[in-house]
Amino acid sequence: MSALEGHLADYLAMRRALGYKLERAGKLLPQLVRFLQAAGASTVTAELAIAWARLPEGARPQYLAQRLAIARGFAAYLRTIDPATEVPPSGVFPAKRFRPAPYIWSEADVCRLVEQAGTLRPRLRAATHATLFGLLAATGMRLGEAIGLERDDVDLQQGLITIRHAKFDRVRLVPVHETVTQALGRYAGERDRLCRRPRAQAFFLSSAGTALGRSGVEKVLRQLTTAMGIRTATVRPRAHDLRHRFAIATLIAWHQAGLDVDEHIAVLSTYLGHVAPSDTYWYLSATPELMALAAKRLDEHLGAGR
Repeated sequence: MSALEGHLADYLAMRRALGYKLERAGKLLPQLVRFLQAAGASTVTAELAIAWARLPEGARPQYLAQRLAIARGFAAYLRTIDPATEVPPSGVFPAKRFRPAPYIWSEADVCRLVEQAGTLRPRLRAATHATLFGLLAATGMRLGEAIGLERDDVDLQQGLITIRHAKFDRVRLVPVHETVTQALGRYAGERDRLCRRPRAQAFFLSSAGTALGRSGVEKVLRQLTTAMGIRTATVRPRAHDLRHRFAIATLIAWHQAGLDVDEHIAVLSTYLGHVAPSDTYWYLSATPELMALAAKRLDEHLGAGR
């Protein structure tokens, strides 16, 4: 193992110990090291890092920027060991972070989605997806978190869900309303009756008794929303949008109750598993109804001072 390869192994181990999965970096950085070694370099230089980042022909600037950002992270670490290391500049590739506009599910939409999912066949497939979509809407959990739940992660007695591999591989506790607990309990009973010999310990099972896959769930959602008539060429509801719906509904309820959002936003951030409240504040601009309520409160506040 070369010195550069050894430094890379240490870098990945350190970052992963901090909770970062580094799946993409774990694949790309060894390629960068081989590229540097082939060029006869013993460390990272800005010129070589940029040349490596732009290797994929026809790739979008966003992907090239991601590659360079991964190289920059490793270079910044390496520079603490070898002062000759150059950290390539940011902004080399004209790429901006894109956040697709979410589809804001209404209460009626969610009810129809759960109802439509209940008509799927076979029966276990129907029960699984109806309960899964209901859970996403009621808790704002990420799809990956929900389908990653195992049976022991769902405490029906305490009404508590344990997410063992949340973002950055953290553990998060999600208390749920008793109506959600009851729905999960009904599903668990039907699941065990319909699948007596499961092939996985997952809480949500496929009709084959295995854990669900993200792509399969999204495919079902596409089919259901098309049948419901809410999916068009420009409107593409996602499972992740149910998370947006939960956050927005919570903020609207707080506004209507006259609560100070700034004082409560950390609670919502913690519940959703956001790293920082700033991630949660993004939802403030996601729906006209919420903006109207915020504007009304601002007007009342300004009016009180006149």
